[in-house]
Amino acid sequence: MKAPAEVQNLTERIAEEIRSQLVNGALTPGQRLSEAALSESLEISRNTLREVFRMLTKEGLLVHEPNKGVSVAVPSMASIIDIYRVRRMIECQALAQAYPMHPALSLMREAVETAKLLRGEENWSEVGTANMAFHKAIVALADSERLNEMFSHLLAELRLAFGLLRDPHFLHAPYVDMNQKILQLFENGKPKEAAEELSAYLVHSERIILAAYARRLAEAGIKAA
Repeated sequence: MKAPAEVQNLTERIAEEIRSQLVNGALTPGQRLSEAALSESLEISRNTLREVFRMLTKEGLLVHEPNKGVSVAVPSMASIIDIYRVRRMIECQALAQAYPMHPALSLMREAVETAKLLRGEENWSEVGTANMAFHKAIVALADSERLNEMFSHLLAELRLAFGLLRDPHFLHAPYVDMNQKILQLFENGKPKEAAEELSAYLVHSERIILAAYARRLAEAGIKAA
């Protein structure tokens, strides 16, 4: 029998694995999750998986419906607006106040170069994953483990919002060059200008996601709140 600490560590590890699947786009908004299939693929008991489901439901990433089971959450308009408000508060400040030679700068460069290569291959889903890595690196500039952990959870919610847009090329293509510009400004010793560029970027991204959300509601015959 496993000790309580071992069970907790396993639960947290599996929860992080499912969050990663959300960030990478492997799980999409509204997708039903099979308890039997997941417990088998993850090689864990159903009891452990149910605990993971409870944890991720509390985080707003999954939804449990009686007699229907568990599915990936579909973000609300309010949650999308809140995600971007939090992003502007965290990312822009982290970039504006960052040490110019911070180790996370190399991660930003790597994410931009990866995105450019993937753009050439027209692998837009993976371009989106590289974009996530770029913004995660920006938050790492703040040197705060608490912010890093919180932003990891936020990225999973953000990818769900991205999943509302059915054209990944339209969503991700513009941001490769925008990320490059932000990186160049920061490398050139202009962190405040880089933060201003990032703020404009986030406003643009938020508008695109909200427009996609409104279209999905219209297609379903539902009026936005």
